[in-house]
Amino acid sequence: MCTAIISIDPASPVPVLLVGVRDEFVARDWEPPGRHWPDRPGLLGGRDLRAGGTWLAVDPDAPRAGLVLNGRGRMAPEEGRVSRGGLPLRVAADGKLGRPDLAAHDPFHLVAAEPGRVRLWGWDGAALTERDLGPGLHMIVNSGLEGEGQLEGETEDAYMAARLAHFRPRLAAAPRPVPGRDEPVDRAWGDWLALVNGDGLPRADHRALLPLLDLGDGRVWGTTSVSLVALAGTGVRYDFSAVPGDPAAWTRVL
Repeated sequence: MCTAIISIDPASPVPVLLVGVRDEFVARDWEPPGRHWPDRPGLLGGRDLRAGGTWLAVDPDAPRAGLVLNGRGRMAPEEGRVSRGGLPLRVAADGKLGRPDLAAHDPFHLVAAEPGRVRLWGWDGAALTERDLGPGLHMIVNSGLEGEGQLEGETEDAYMAARLAHFRPRLAAAPRPVPGRDEPVDRAWGDWLALVNGDGLPRADHRALLPLLDLGDGRVWGTTSVSLVALAGTGVRYDFSAVPGDPAAWTRVL
């Protein structure tokens, strides 16, 4: 149940704000943001050690960011399946999706964000959609933009609906941050920081933005990191937390 939060204000000095919440099995190994890809030396992002890709990539020179979430639909055949973790690298580097072998990818939601434009692609295993996101606040979960693909009676979808219902109005009501390049993280992100740190909810709460759930048999699933990215014509600010919910855990990447 990953979550992306995007705020677009073309009149702001920082037109695009992006929050990336990555949910995964906590035992899955990964590396914190860095320049991990020799074939794309300009990109920064956390690296998944199982498949080699990422969930969020930033090109500070463009400036541009790419982010992927799991989607819903028909899964790709096991033979020849390609990791979705290459998609954020592709759109962060090139600014476009191009022509990947979609049939080899499991369903996804993919964001390409630049100061002047934010695009969202959705692949359900059968059809690809593309849309531009306009000014305002947008939240994307695994069931889609604002949960538009939620299914009645699905427990996971009920959790996503509760998350949207709790956090969306709070984010909309909070003053929109205008992160400065040299400000400490609390000043840069203002009232949003307490919200992306979980808003005080227990991590097992069905509304939680930063879930942590024991599924039994040694399997623990939940938020493993949170990224904050601000895109302006003058460059990128990128903050990262590998300890979700801990206000002291934020580090500056860019």
